[in-house]
Amino acid sequence: MNNEVILRDVNKDDLPIFFEQQLDKTANHMAAFTAKDPTDNTSFMSHWHKILDDDRIIKKTVLFNDQVAGHVLSFEQFGEPEVSYWIGREYWGRGIATRSLSQLLDYVNIRPLFARAAKDNTASIRVLEKCGFKICGEDKGFSNARAEEVEEYVFKLPSKAE
Repeated sequence: MNNEVILRDVNKDDLPIFFEQQLDKTANHMAAFTAKDPTDNTSFMSHWHKILDDDRIIKKTVLFNDQVAGHVLSFEQFGEPEVSYWIGREYWGRGIATRSLSQLLDYVNIRPLFARAAKDNTASIRVLEKCGFKICGEDKGFSNARAEEVEEYVFKLPSKAE
């Protein structure tokens, strides 16, 4: 195996794998801001079909050695362009999130670009920093996965002129 990370367009066959990945309680806790009920397959599929039908959202499946390892997205949230990612826990610790996000950033050339991570999600914070994002603010919101309010960092990837 060559540990290759490739992005391709998300297709409907990826959705059952994404669903299984997001059932992981540890991953939900780390991500913090997740679905109200991650076990609700109907809601999950409905949400993803809306994503797939929205041409404004850039959505890529992450392949690691030809296996679906997760996904990366670029979308608008709070009036700003933002990125997010989800890597299945069985793929953590291999640099896949960093390589995936880096590839997405080559594809998405909107700047500035924003991202968010729970303050205690050190792995995600490190991924964002490795990809050039800098903390530009803080926020907090209710975390379904933790059933409490969680503080998060807001990150910004500036334009080259900034």
